[in-house]
Amino acid sequence: MAYQKFKADYLFTGTEMLYRKYVLITDEQGVVKDVVESKDAGDDVQTFEGILTPGFINCHCHLELSLMKNVIPNRTGLVDFLLKVVQQRGATEEAIYDAMRNAEQEMYNGGIVAVGDIGNTAHSLPIKLKSKMHWYNFVEVLGFTEDRAEEVIKPYLDVQEQFIQSGSGNLQTSLVPHAPYTISNKMFRLINDASAAKVISVHNQECAAEDELYKTKSGDFFRLLDFLKVDTSFFQASGKSSLQTYFPLLNKAEHVLLIHNSFMQQEDIDFVKRETPVQQQVFICLCANANLYIEGRMPPVNLFRQNNCVIVLGTDSYSSNWSLSILDEMRRIQHESAFSIPTEEILKWATYNGAKALKLEDKFGSFEKGKQPAVVLIDHTVNSSITSKSTARRLI
Repeated sequence: MAYQKFKADYLFTGTEMLYRKYVLITDEQGVVKDVVESKDAGDDVQTFEGILTPGFINCHCHLELSLMKNVIPNRTGLVDFLLKVVQQRGATEEAIYDAMRNAEQEMYNGGIVAVGDIGNTAHSLPIKLKSKMHWYNFVEVLGFTEDRAEEVIKPYLDVQEQFIQSGSGNLQTSLVPHAPYTISNKMFRLINDASAAKVISVHNQECAAEDELYKTKSGDFFRLLDFLKVDTSFFQASGKSSLQTYFPLLNKAEHVLLIHNSFMQQEDIDFVKRETPVQQQVFICLCANANLYIEGRMPPVNLFRQNNCVIVLGTDSYSSNWSLSILDEMRRIQHESAFSIPTEEILKWATYNGAKALKLEDKFGSFEKGKQPAVVLIDHTVNSSITSKSTARRLI
C-alpha cells in the first residue's frame, strides 16, 4: 500500500497544535494511518510552510440562496434583509442550480469537508448527490400558526422524505425550525417530535427585535409578519427572551445548534445550561461575517468562551456574506475580538467541534487513525497565526 506523508511548520490534529517535527501519514485516499515524529517517518515526506489541519466543517449554510450573491446590500438590518430575501427568491431552476454548483465547488476548494445546510426545498439535492462533501440537510420549516400547523408542516415532511429516499450515504436529514419569529409553539412541538435523537438548528437572537417580540409583543418583526399576511392574534408575549421561551420546546433532539446568537446574554446562557436535558448537547454556531453583513454587529464571542460554550463555525449564505470560506470566518473573529483567540482554539471550532456537532466525528474533524478528514494547508502564517494573506487549500 502506498502512503502519503505531510509535514509543515505546524500540524493541528483537531485538538492540539504540534510543532514541525511531526509527520502525518495517510493512504492514497487520505485515510489517516498515523502521526509520527520525523525521525520515524522514513523517506518521501512532503514539506510545506504553514499549518496542516483537518478539513473544515461549515455548520451553517443556505446553499439554496447562492444566487443572491451581491444582490442584497449589507447592513440593512435583519427585518429588511428578510423582506428582500422573500422578494428576490424568484429565479429559473437553471440559474439556481448553476449558482449552487459554483458555491459547492468554492466550499470544497476552500477545504470544507462537511456542511450543515439549510433548505426549504429539494432544489439542492442533485448538487449534493454529486458532491464530494458530506451534507447534513436541515429542512427548514416556517409556520407561525397554531390552527393549521399539521397542514403547514406536510410539504416540509415531503422534502425531508425526498432527501431520505435518495439513499446517499453522504446525506443526513432532519426537520428544523427557522426562527422563533416564524414558528408557533405548536409548530415547535411538531418539529420536536420529528427530530428526536437527531441534530437540529435554529436561528437564535440574531437581532434585538426578536426578544422584543417575545417580551412585549411589539417591535420591528411585525413589519415582516404583516408583509407575509400572518395572523398573529394567537400570539401571547411570554415576558421572557425568545430563547428562554422556545428552548424547552426542543428537548428531544440529541444536538441543538443555536445559530448567530448576536444578542444572547449571560442569563440566556445560564438558562440553556440549566434547562438542557441530560441526553442533549448544545452548540453555539458563529457566523461572524453574516452578522456584520446584516446587522453590523458581532456575536459576544468572549462571553461564550468565558462560559465554556462549545463553539462551531458557519458561513451563512451568499445573500449575507462576501464568501463561503471558513478561513475567512476564523480571520474575521480573530480580527474583531477584543481578546486574542489562540489559533489552536479557533481551529478546533472549525474542525473537531463542528464534526461533533453534526455527529460526524467518526469520519471528520481530527487526524485520528481510520478517519478521512482531508488534509488542508493554511499558508502565509506568522508562527502559528493566521494572517490577512493566508489561504486554505486541499492537499488531499
